[in-house]
Amino acid sequence: MSRKKIVLFLLLLCVSACSQVEPFIDSRREAGQTGERLYVGSSKKNAPVVCHNGLWTDFEKVQKLADEECVKNGTGTKAVFDRKEVFSCRLLAPQKSFFKCVR
Repeated sequence: MSRKKIVLFLLLLCVSACSQVEPFIDSRREAGQTGERLYVGSSKKNAPVVCHNGLWTDFEKVQKLADEECVKNGTGTKAVFDRKEVFSCRLLAPQKSFFKCVR
């Protein structure tokens, strides 16, 4: 296989991988912790943060995920967009959208 074909294959693989990343809530479990210190990451129960790829993910999908998180935690009935940060999450999902839960 020629070098050009390998580079082209890797480039196409990276581009297709970007479109495969689903948005997710930025809350990770901290092993051995309980209570408020159980989760690390930007999300709080009343203020979910969604990591996503702003180029390929519809904002409606991000909004729905934040709404579901507010309802799941019992802190509100919907999420209101607050702000965003770029290049502060994962490589393939570089954008963070911050929400606040309201009733």
